[in-house]
Amino acid sequence: MPSAVSATPSRSRFMLELLVAFLLTRLSFISIPFKWLESYFHELSHGIAALLTGGVVSHIQLFPNGAGFCFTQGGSSILIAYAGYLGAALWGYVIFLLATKKSIIRFTLGLLGFTVAASLVFWARDLLTIAILLVLAILFLLPLKLKNSSVLNTLLRILGLMIILNAMASPMVLLGLSGQGDAVMLAQLTWIPAWIWVMTWLLFSGLMLWLCWQKVDYNKGVSK
Repeated sequence: MPSAVSATPSRSRFMLELLVAFLLTRLSFISIPFKWLESYFHELSHGIAALLTGGVVSHIQLFPNGAGFCFTQGGSSILIAYAGYLGAALWGYVIFLLATKKSIIRFTLGLLGFTVAASLVFWARDLLTIAILLVLAILFLLPLKLKNSSVLNTLLRILGLMIILNAMASPMVLLGLSGQGDAVMLAQLTWIPAWIWVMTWLLFSGLMLWLCWQKVDYNKGVSK
């Protein structure tokens, strides 16, 4: 009975999915929509942090290279700035976690697609951001046409892992930049060096990846 509702991968299946996720994030053109995905959850996390700390979100802006902005007013500047990379990695883990349940996989994909669509309606103002969010909504909703739920679970687990890997790689770029990015903003707000903020994001992303590994079913000899 548990196998009927569980889509927890075996160790070998997890390593294969992690390898696929890693390779997809490294392929020039194929990786583009997945970079948008991490960027979206990054900016969404900024927005959620703003709302939770009493601020408001004006709009979000996404760019083809995976960069983005979340324009907010009020709220805690420190928490809002810190939430981006942290939130993206957390979203990746939650998506992976939800993808280990067969019974809710279609609901999960539908909910994620609805979340992107809601962001489009309330927070997208420019045509480029609207186009990117439409692509991301399709990325979640199109697989619903597949009848095999096991394939859906696999695809969503890989998506979750890709978001975590991108959330882990993105802060590394900040180490080579000066005068820009969330880490620099946090350094200006707190006097704590930017590299320390970057390291906390990397450690948190690593923790999320480790938690995904902890979901592996060690009793599965052969992946399904």
